[in-house]
Amino acid sequence: MTTQTSRRIAVYGAYGHTGRFVVTELLRRGFVPVACGRDAAALEALATATGAEVHTASADDAAALDAAFAGTAAVLHCAGPFLDTAKPVLDAALRARIHYLDVAAEQRAVADTLARDAEARAAGVTVVPAMAFYGGLADLLATAALDGATDADAIDVAVALDGWHPTRGTRLTGDRNHYPRTYIEHGETRTLPDPAPVRETDFPAPFGRQETVLLTLTEAVVIPHHLACRNLHAWMNLAPLRDLRDPATPPPVGVDDSGRSAQRFVIDVRVRRGRHTGRATASGHDIYAVTAPLLVEALQRILDGRVLGCGVLAPGQAFDVRDFLAALAAAGVAVAFEADEEKEMA
Repeated sequence: MTTQTSRRIAVYGAYGHTGRFVVTELLRRGFVPVACGRDAAALEALATATGAEVHTASADDAAALDAAFAGTAAVLHCAGPFLDTAKPVLDAALRARIHYLDVAAEQRAVADTLARDAEARAAGVTVVPAMAFYGGLADLLATAALDGATDADAIDVAVALDGWHPTRGTRLTGDRNHYPRTYIEHGETRTLPDPAPVRETDFPAPFGRQETVLLTLTEAVVIPHHLACRNLHAWMNLAPLRDLRDPATPPPVGVDDSGRSAQRFVIDVRVRRGRHTGRATASGHDIYAVTAPLLVEALQRILDGRVLGCGVLAPGQAFDVRDFLAALAAAGVAVAFEADEEKEMA
């Protein structure tokens, strides 16, 4: 791979809300984004704004995808619904023998990608699905909280948002995704009940105690891919879900020069393994904007050799998680850890 090729990175869905943050992050780090997608007009507008090279390619047009990815080192896939787009875009990446990372939030799409390890190894590339706020960040935190252990009696993920202004892509994904969600209880994979259980959850400041509902996303797929856990639950506070379910809720609005919204988030992950309990939390602003540094940090580490293997890897499996999380401070993400080892009874 030439030096020039190693800096050229395809971004599929580059003109979408998350895709634009990803293009900006690539430019900031000195990469050369190659903007791809099916909307030629949107791509031309992006080219005018950023100077990026553009290629029009629908996910169902294999030849166009091959042309778009030619001469790139990786593809960062940001265009859902991933139930429809993940397979053809990954197929094209494997044909081109380039790395693939996506921001999928659909459990079924991520499970299908994780099942393609043999193909990725044969191509000599690294594939990391769900390298995003949902899925990837919780996986990194859970892995870090276990501090080197690869099994847990319980992993509990809790997400609090002070609101949720969904993008068009989020709404399309919600309309498309009708597969039942899963979680793990007593060593068995179970389907999320309807109605789902509700509980009170204590979050770090500024959220405090919140009413939350059992709601699993891709963390319930990527975490057990490499960590054996007898119980895995994920919870979300109710206020953002009311926003999400209201069709009148507008899309996110930027409040700074980067386009980042004022939305605040915290992910609070607690693990238990025998007498050991651990906790890892991450807090910051804008779940869409924070996906860009997560995704591009992962890309950077794959390209410079700081990845723990090839093939299909879960985010927490692919990297030195504590070092990765520390790097997110530059993106305004605050990470904290707690651990407690119960003493033997006298």
